Amino acid sequence: MLQVESSLNATDYGQLTTDLITMRRLSVFGLILSVAFMPLVVFGGDKVIKMSTTTSTQASGLLDALLPAFAKDIGIKVRVFAKGTGAAIRDGTDGNVDVIFVHAKAREEAFVAEGYGTKRYAVMHNDFVILGPPNDPAGIRGMKDAPGALRKIAVAEARFISRGDDSGTHTKEIDLWAAAGVPLVFKTTTLVKKGKKRQLTFKHPKGSGGWYLSIGQGMGKAITYADEKRAYTLADRGTYIKYKFGGKGGLDLEVLCEGDERLYNPYGVIPVNPGKHPHVKFDRADRFAQWLVSPRGQAVIANYKLLDRQLFYPDAIPDAR
Repeated sequence: MLQVESSLNATDYGQLTTDLITMRRLSVFGLILSVAFMPLVVFGGDKVIKMSTTTSTQASGLLDALLPAFAKDIGIKVRVFAKGTGAAIRDGTDGNVDVIFVHAKAREEAFVAEGYGTKRYAVMHNDFVILGPPNDPAGIRGMKDAPGALRKIAVAEARFISRGDDSGTHTKEIDLWAAAGVPLVFKTTTLVKKGKKRQLTFKHPKGSGGWYLSIGQGMGKAITYADEKRAYTLADRGTYIKYKFGGKGGLDLEVLCEGDERLYNPYGVIPVNPGKHPHVKFDRADRFAQWLVSPRGQAVIANYKLLDRQLFYPDAIPDAR
């Protein structure tokens, strides 16, 4: 067996051991420092804002185009909570988010007037459409009078699926039933989302019985359910296009009523007021709002298409490209 002689004497060996122990301690100390300062390096000051928004901005796929572009341009990420407009506005009222992006203009203006939001920025619009099965049992195909179409659905007691979730779409639907002269009654329902219960009281057609179904779900699920039940529903055009032409299975539902000015569907973004909730990240939320209405943000919206179909139209800069 070969043996290797060490050329170190006892003094040299002791010094080497001391040096190794010192280096090990310095390495451990360096590791502790690196871990301690890791959040500052990785998160860059926590450049993330929270946004509550309507399900249609997410279900249509628009946020998948907008948010990466914003993060690339500005360096701020957006954490999304998609829900009905009513719930999104409540998030802003309670200070649970930094910004809201919704589509119920009267409610948005009230949010600002009551001091919960700093300013409403008009971002974009599309329109609502009344969808129905190809056989169209209520006979509304080609109508441009939205309340008139709903009146015919009620008279025929043809099945209608309502989101029933206090969203912007639900708000518009109830307004149209009222304009149609269909008697409405108040109904209280309990929504359960992520294990949390919330009671909602809203109007719905009187005596609807089995033909009017309120499901308390988002736009995509309402469209899918209406398709399964061969029923009518009110939807924003962007989400319908996404589900009709962007899905694997497609939909049988068709646009049967469109073009009424009462079906106009504007979207606004509102930073939450730090005067009400000092903890919100107002500066970053306002940068997001201003980016959305900038030439860059408006161009992303204008150029977001599905199979060459435009889903939303910019409002701040209508001719953005």
